[in-house]
Amino acid sequence: MTASHDHAAAPPPLPAEATEPAPQVETDIWQPLPTRARTLATITTLIGTVIPLGIALGVGLVASARQPSSFAIAGVLLLLVPAWTVWIARRRWLRTRWRLDDDGFGVRRGHMWRSDTRVPGNRVQHLDVRRGPLERAFGLATLIVHTAGTRNSAVALSGLDHMQAERLRDTLAARAARDDDHDDA
Repeated sequence: MTASHDHAAAPPPLPAEATEPAPQVETDIWQPLPTRARTLATITTLIGTVIPLGIALGVGLVASARQPSSFAIAGVLLLLVPAWTVWIARRRWLRTRWRLDDDGFGVRRGHMWRSDTRVPGNRVQHLDVRRGPLERAFGLATLIVHTAGTRNSAVALSGLDHMQAERLRDTLAARAARDDDHDDA
């Protein structure tokens, strides 16, 4: 029997014990989203605005028999509408904050209509980290916190740094498991 054969027969390492401390996340202050989230919000807003607006204006110009005033109106709309939607997207990014404290997870957002959502730690059912192609390109992710209930039973926060989203998920999962252990005792 060779040494390499002995090494192959060695048992696999044991998994880490369940008593390992949960990863730490900065808490007790409202955290902003990273600047990359603002850039991604700007790009997705432009994609969602310029393409449908361009198609609608193109159809409108054909229907209006291509009059000079129609081109002027279309040009103004092609400048103002995307600029306004980008301004709104950046204001949303600026106003979105999250917080993790002893009471649970919180999200504040909104420019004109503001919301403040709190998810108590004992209400967390399961957690997801989702990443679309653009989020992966920017190193961002969306954390989804599923709670007990039937309506509005999930809180999603997009634009988080990917590593931060995973740490939040792991911390919330550890707290939920700890709360379940205390409830069972």
